[in-house]
Amino acid sequence: MTSAMALIRMVRAAFYGTLAVISAAVLIGVGMFFVAVPDLPRVPEPLSRIIETPPTEIFAATGERLMVMGGREVIPLSEVSTYFIQAILATEDHRFWEHHGVDKLRTIKAVWVTLLKPGRIEGASTITQQLSKNLFFSFKRSYMRKFRELLVAIQIESRYSKQEILEAYLNQITMGVGASGIEQAARTFFGKPASELTLAQSALLAGLPKSPTRYNPYLHLDRAKERQRVVLSRMEAVGYITHDQALSAFREELTFQPPSKASRTGSYFLDLVIKNLEERYGPEVVYHGGLKVTTTIDPQLQSMAEESMRDGLQRLDRIVGIDEVSGRGIVSGVTRPQGALVAVEANSGSVKAMVGGRSYVETEFNRAIENNRLPGSSFKPFLYYTAFEKSGLHPATVLVDRPVTIPVKGAPDWEPENFVLRHEGPMILKQALIKSVNSIAAQLVERTGPKDVIDAARRCGITSELEPVYSIALGTSGVSPLEMASAFACFANGGIRHEPFWIWRVEDALGRVLEEHIISGERGLDPSIAYQVLDLMRGVVDEGTGSVIRRMGFNLPAAGKTGTTDGYYDAWFTGFTPTLCASVWVGYDRGEGLRDTNGTGITGGRAAAPIWADFMRKATEGDPPREFKIRPDIQFKLVDPMTGVEATSSTLHPIRVALREGQELQEHTVGEEGFTGSEAGAMPSDDLLEF
Repeated sequence: MTSAMALIRMVRAAFYGTLAVISAAVLIGVGMFFVAVPDLPRVPEPLSRIIETPPTEIFAATGERLMVMGGREVIPLSEVSTYFIQAILATEDHRFWEHHGVDKLRTIKAVWVTLLKPGRIEGASTITQQLSKNLFFSFKRSYMRKFRELLVAIQIESRYSKQEILEAYLNQITMGVGASGIEQAARTFFGKPASELTLAQSALLAGLPKSPTRYNPYLHLDRAKERQRVVLSRMEAVGYITHDQALSAFREELTFQPPSKASRTGSYFLDLVIKNLEERYGPEVVYHGGLKVTTTIDPQLQSMAEESMRDGLQRLDRIVGIDEVSGRGIVSGVTRPQGALVAVEANSGSVKAMVGGRSYVETEFNRAIENNRLPGSSFKPFLYYTAFEKSGLHPATVLVDRPVTIPVKGAPDWEPENFVLRHEGPMILKQALIKSVNSIAAQLVERTGPKDVIDAARRCGITSELEPVYSIALGTSGVSPLEMASAFACFANGGIRHEPFWIWRVEDALGRVLEEHIISGERGLDPSIAYQVLDLMRGVVDEGTGSVIRRMGFNLPAAGKTGTTDGYYDAWFTGFTPTLCASVWVGYDRGEGLRDTNGTGITGGRAAAPIWADFMRKATEGDPPREFKIRPDIQFKLVDPMTGVEATSSTLHPIRVALREGQELQEHTVGEEGFTGSEAGAMPSDDLLEF
């Protein structure tokens, strides 16, 4: 009896609890209704006006309009392939013909998943709700906005037929590469009207609205095909097609139209901006939300960067033996070297110029951000910073350039070689970086450990995956030119790191600010140690592996580092003035090293540094010389490059080093124990000798 009474009490409690929840939900719903109704937009008459949206405009930092996106080609529902109608309904809203603007089952499921499974958000918008979004000029996601969309969807359903709603929807969906609406999409991708689309073509197009960039078949055919498979499965599950039809359509080989010029932005930078906007706001808002987007690009600097890259690669074509004049590199299919350049403002992180390849028309692949390549010795500044910070060394510390063997647990010993395959003996660390001596870099990473070097790179802004191995000292993990430019800017900016960005401001169609970038740097490096490394890199430009920059006539204060990977697969130069930092990469896209007609490898000093110098000379023309800010605790000393002792009047070729407060020079010459005379020798100092 007691158990029965307890059970009754439990049932009663559950009933009243459920009733309370339902009552609360009803009260919340009623409250939201009265709050939402006064601000509801008016449903247009006729419904086709709902897709008449203002174009999105993209501007340069200078105010110049770079691009306008928008416009649709409207067709009646009767001119759309039945296959496509079925594909889009099965994928987006398979109960479209039954509901009245709101799919109750999907809504309940979405609420259940969202509330009970933290971190996961379930979508439940019907086609009518998606159409209603066009009436809202704020793109901030909120529960109240979703509730208003729901109310507008109910209004639309009460005033218009299902056919009118579906027709408006099919004429406004965004398919990517500039195609909006099913008619534009059919002609853009397959060169035919929407009425002639096959089942296979319809299924592929119906999968694009979910993410036009991710499933772009021109760039990601494998993803587009996988999405097509999902659409065909949905069509089969709903009963529109049989399993055999789905299988046959999936196996059908699709032939795409070559991407038209109208579908391209013509710019690696604009591609990046649009992709970023799509990720934040969705493609429908980006292409038809009337956004006004102000970017960071400087059109004049961009034009200079493109010109310098074009001229530099044509020069490189001649060096490697490709006859550019006759067009042999294009006509005969000879693979030509590619390049990338990124320039960022040192004190803000704003991207001022970006070149992602030899020609956007030939390839839209953006090597400035999507092509992680090994940086070689251009990674050494992070190593030297770590050695100064963690091991108590300084630019005048003497190490011996000698053969080095570092035991590696579970792997062969690491025995790095110098670029010229010989050793020079004792030298100060500034001289070691100027000449890019690998054996000394190996000794430094053995002292610090690779993890601390990676930590320094991370603090400067390197985000790519870096392997914690000793060879990280010689740049054996891939990075992008954008990362290198922004990371070196940390040295130019006194150790303050700024995340690179390319969008200053976004406004909606009514002029309301959706986002605005506020410059805020973060302390990444000790400012005095950062200056010491900067001073080392000034030596690279003035008299080391990057001295070609001075020979080309660029005379403003500058610092930087060359890089060349084993096999000459990658050639780099990343450098900066006090205001502008630029990174240049040159190489073949895959499987081939840079070599001239004599078979000699082409280094960063020979391939990338001239492009950098040409661009920076143009970019800073007319600028007054600006010196790097010197920290108050920095003092300069002239020292002997071999012994590290203070220079005298008889010292040959003394080098100026930057020392922090409390750091002292050596008082006597370091011996060469264990260093044989046969290994010593004058190491040539021209710009080719670096790794």
